[in-house]
Amino acid sequence: MHRATTIFTLLILAMASAKARVIEVGSGKPFNSLQPAVKVAMPGDTIHVYAGTYREGGLVIDKALVILGDGWPVLDGEGKFEIMAIRADNVQVSGFTFRRAGHSSLNDIAALRIYYRSGVTVRDNRFENSYFAIYCQGASACRIIGNAISSDAQSEVSSGNGIHCWKCDGMEVLHNTITGHRDGIYFEFVTNSIITGNDSHGNVRYGLHFMFSHHDTYNANKFRDNGSGVAVMYSNQVTMVHNSFSGNWGGAAYGILMKDISDSRVLANTFSGNTTALHLEGCTRTRIEGNEFTRNGWAIRIQASCENDTIATNNFTGNTFDVATNGSLVLNTFIGNYWDRYEGYDLDRDGIGDLPYRPVSMYSMIVERNASTLMLLHSFMVGLLDKAERVIPSFTPAELADTRPRMRRIALITSVP
Repeated sequence: MHRATTIFTLLILAMASAKARVIEVGSGKPFNSLQPAVKVAMPGDTIHVYAGTYREGGLVIDKALVILGDGWPVLDGEGKFEIMAIRADNVQVSGFTFRRAGHSSLNDIAALRIYYRSGVTVRDNRFENSYFAIYCQGASACRIIGNAISSDAQSEVSSGNGIHCWKCDGMEVLHNTITGHRDGIYFEFVTNSIITGNDSHGNVRYGLHFMFSHHDTYNANKFRDNGSGVAVMYSNQVTMVHNSFSGNWGGAAYGILMKDISDSRVLANTFSGNTTALHLEGCTRTRIEGNEFTRNGWAIRIQASCENDTIATNNFTGNTFDVATNGSLVLNTFIGNYWDRYEGYDLDRDGIGDLPYRPVSMYSMIVERNASTLMLLHSFMVGLLDKAERVIPSFTPAELADTRPRMRRIALITSVP
């Protein structure tokens, strides 16, 4: 028994020390398709695939391989198949064009799917006209980097997501471009992960959809011109830093919709040209600091269900409404923000206004109750009533006030601890 164990150990060591091979696939090469090359490859080998179109849906990668495309070889799913299924740890895939993965109303068919594996890297690929592009299912410590992902989604029900992560941990989604999908990036039950430097635009629903995902960070991303903006829901300890939210217009469009979020941070982001820049519902102990709110319909809509949130050191310029709420009870703190509508004075010249600023106008309260009154936005009477309400508050929440309004714009945070 001992001798057999020793022989087996020596065989394993010999295999580990053997030099990894390079297996070539392409016209005039030892293999003219990818799956036979995968079958003969050993863990650690590199499969080098040359330019051409390979119609072989249902590829299964079940070994730790490096799979490299040269000249953007096309893996064509012919509108029927899941193109590549990764069922091994430490696989690397780069340099391919994944095209025409299957579509289905019953199954989530993806161009590339990672099944319950770790250490997988999907880098610098192109994904075109797929239902789901990259689908990570029960994965951990995987990296999705520098991919160009595009599709032609027309509706939510007939399309999938660009990058979809479900029950994952330690994921890195970095520097991808995603457009034309249902949601650009979708996280559900994803923990301890980061989303950085992505450009998610022109998607049917959300640029980013975030649910039941805790201890995650997304920073330096661009979310623009998406159907409904970005939704972050039912999560805690989420950090959102240095992102840009712009051009999300529509009756139910937001820069960010934050629902049932706790113990999170929204820092140094830019919100411009959105119907509602930031909508808060059921949020607790969340800090909103150092952000730029400019030229939005509503800068912040904060529902009465929110409590112990802090809105501090932000800039509010050129918004139709700075703050709107649907209740009179004030359980949140506004302090030290710059408001371009502030008409107070600073006699001691310390940069802080001597009078508090009440950012909720009477007209915004009326609009919350009756949306059709928005047609009176620029009327003389509305302006007169708002000025009277600021002097003697009777209809708006008297306690919702910034007691230390800044007299000058605030420089945005450049580094976040």
